[in-house]
Amino acid sequence: MIPEPANTTALIGDLSSLISHARGRVAQTVNSELVGLYWQVGHRLRNELLGKQRAEYGKQVIKTVAVALAAEFGRGFEKQNLYRMMTFAERFPGPEIVTALRSQLSWTHLREIIELGDPLRTVPKR
Repeated sequence: MIPEPANTTALIGDLSSLISHARGRVAQTVNSELVGLYWQVGHRLRNELLGKQRAEYGKQVIKTVAVALAAEFGRGFEKQNLYRMMTFAERFPGPEIVTALRSQLSWTHLREIIELGDPLRTVPKR
């Protein structure tokens, strides 16, 4: 049996730290990209549907798109989530705002903010 060097515990600790930090950065990068993607999807759908300005047309498009995207990419693209993405694009209309947000907040945080509604619209005027 070969004895372990005295600093093996420290080495394992250092390597574990490197791995944990890298995983954290990867998760943050993935989340940032997803937030950007969700905004782009919502923005594109809003532009398509607002251009037609027909409610039934819009509902049918969302339903059709949701079925196709969910079949290919999973539950994250079901109808309810597409509506969330559209609301996200409505509440944060500028890509520069989204660029700043996506590095600071996760999609989960942004969903919570979206669910709150638009507090600036509900503030009574003096």
